[in-house]
Amino acid sequence: MQMAEPGSQTPLIAILSGEDSGDQLGADLIVALRERYPQARFVGIGGARMQAQGFESWYDIHELSLFGFSEVIRHLPRLLKLRKALVARLLKARPAVVIGIDAPDFNLGVEQRLKQAGLLTVHYVSPSVWAWREKRAEKIGRSASRVLCLFPMEPPIYAKHGIDARFVGHPLADRFALVSDRVGARDFLQLPQQAPILAVLPGSRLSELARMGETFIAAATQVAAALPGLRIVIPAANPQVHARLKAILAKGPRDEAVPLLLEGNAHEAMLAADVVLLASGTATLEAMLAKRPMVVGYRVAPLSYRIARAMKMLKTDVYALPNILARASGLGDELLVPELMQDNCTAEKLASATLALFRDSERRGRIVAAFEQLHQALRGGLQGHAGDRAAEAIAELMEEKHVGR
Repeated sequence: MQMAEPGSQTPLIAILSGEDSGDQLGADLIVALRERYPQARFVGIGGARMQAQGFESWYDIHELSLFGFSEVIRHLPRLLKLRKALVARLLKARPAVVIGIDAPDFNLGVEQRLKQAGLLTVHYVSPSVWAWREKRAEKIGRSASRVLCLFPMEPPIYAKHGIDARFVGHPLADRFALVSDRVGARDFLQLPQQAPILAVLPGSRLSELARMGETFIAAATQVAAALPGLRIVIPAANPQVHARLKAILAKGPRDEAVPLLLEGNAHEAMLAADVVLLASGTATLEAMLAKRPMVVGYRVAPLSYRIARAMKMLKTDVYALPNILARASGLGDELLVPELMQDNCTAEKLASATLALFRDSERRGRIVAAFEQLHQALRGGLQGHAGDRAAEAIAELMEEKHVGR
């Protein structure tokens, strides 16, 4: 089959996404790229959102939805087989560009092999080079012709290693209003306007719920016992997580403080809340953009934790994205967000930190003001939406290669 030239209006564009969040990024990117290349064909690995935009998925996106060392090691033979087949198929197809969205453990290896074979590669969503060993930036540069970064502090790190990286802004910063609507969110969820409300998000994966689900629910129960009239809202990321949370809640007491379990609506739950108790990850960024004070807890698989500690892989002493962004933005070294990680992630400590936020309105006000500043920084004064800016950076790279041929 004759493939289109990279600079033509009918290129073959490969996108490799391995998570639900990457599926949304991919869908936004397809829409933006199609404005520039109306006849483009999009292939690779993607989920339902990407497929709804006309994407042709060669493999199931959930093949790559793994987390932590132990999970990757367990599935390594299957992943290696999949990667080999995918690389062979892409080398045969010779797309104008291959875009790996997140999933660095899988995508960077694929991108490196394809870049060595002369294909144009882009990695969208930089791995956390500010948290892990910075030398990883060099490896990423060997894999990607250009790195698209969501956070403003990332391109300078790549620049030190001579790697082309662009800040395109964070798509979540486009989806949240600078001034949040608590009243509207409570009306939407049919929650009382005057009641104290706690949103609880103990993780979006079943493996996370296995490690932390009961701990977070127990912490919320303790907060409810100490805070009369508290309403608890728990949004489930997907049907499987909903079923697991329902089973956990069935073990608890049935009284007026029984949590409201939602199917989705995580953003509305955060906006409706006074305080959010949640697992570390992207959800902490969402809570920050919702301008809600939060308490963050997390436990990784014991093997993953031991490996990371033994190899001294972490180069940061903070974990929650709001704290990392606050330091990078010069807001001081004091933690905006309480972090209770690994052995400190207990129901008692989570409950104590959450109650402290409920009882200190002045502190909550300072946190909200800082979150407003960070929201502005993630937009970066850039024009358009993040997906548009990412598409522009990719199209520019494609045209540069075509002209230089």
